Amino acid sequence: MRLDKFLADSGKGSRKDVKDIIRSGRVAVNGAPVKDPGTAISDSDSVLLDGEVISYSKYAYFMMNKPAGVITATEDRHQSTVLDLIKAPVPKGLSPVGRLDKDTVGLLLLTNDGELNHRLLSPKGHVPKKYFARLSPDADRLRLDESDIAAFSDGIKLADMTCMPAKLSILSDLEAEVVIVEGKFHQVKRMFSSRGFSVVFLKRTSMGPLVLDPALPEGSYRPLSEDEIRSLSTYTIRPEQEAF
Repeated sequence: MRLDKFLADSGKGSRKDVKDIIRSGRVAVNGAPVKDPGTAISDSDSVLLDGEVISYSKYAYFMMNKPAGVITATEDRHQSTVLDLIKAPVPKGLSPVGRLDKDTVGLLLLTNDGELNHRLLSPKGHVPKKYFARLSPDADRLRLDESDIAAFSDGIKLADMTCMPAKLSILSDLEAEVVIVEGKFHQVKRMFSSRGFSVVFLKRTSMGPLVLDPALPEGSYRPLSEDEIRSLSTYTIRPEQEAF
C-alpha cells in the first residue's frame, strides 16, 4: 500500500493533506524519515507520524451521543449534521447507521463499513433498538398502564402501518423504555401518540449489542473499542419474536 493511502485511510487527512504531511518530513517508516508519498509499505512496517505510532484499520467505527438540534445526515447546506461534530479528519465514506430525529438524542453508530451498515439496517434483521422516553399527558391519559404494554406487544396500529411488536417497560407514570425492531419515520413518537401521549424527550440507549457509553457527553464521540467492534461483527440477527 502507498504511504499516503495508509495515512488517509487511518483518518489523518485527505490524500492531499497527507501528501503535504509526508513531504514536510513528519513521517517515519521503520525509524527512518520518509518524504515520498508513494513509498510502498507492508503490514510489518512501523509508521510514525510526529512520533506517534499509526495503526492501520480498513474501517472506522465511532459511537456518538447525538445531541438535539443536528440532523442525521452526511451533509446539508442549511443545517448542522452529525458529521460536522467530527473534529478529526473524517474517514472516507463515514456515514451514520440509521437515523435519529433532529430533536432525538443518544446512541448513533457511524462507520464506513458498508457491509455492517447494510446488515444492521436490513428490514429482515429485526435489530432491537432501545429508547428512553419522557411523556406529556393529555386530558384522557394521565399515566402509562398495563394496557399500553399490551398494545405495544400486540403491534401498534397507525394510520398508514401496523408496527411490529415492541417491548414497553414502564419506569414511572410518564417515563418508559421501549424496544423496537424497526426504524420508521418518527415511529416511537407516533406509537406513543396513538396511546394519547406526546413525547417530550427521547433518547436511544442501545442498538443490538452496542450500548451508549454513560460517560460520553451529548455532542461527543469516541472510537469503538475492539470488544465493541467484535460484538457488532459477530452479532447474530435474530427472528422478530426472539429480538427481546
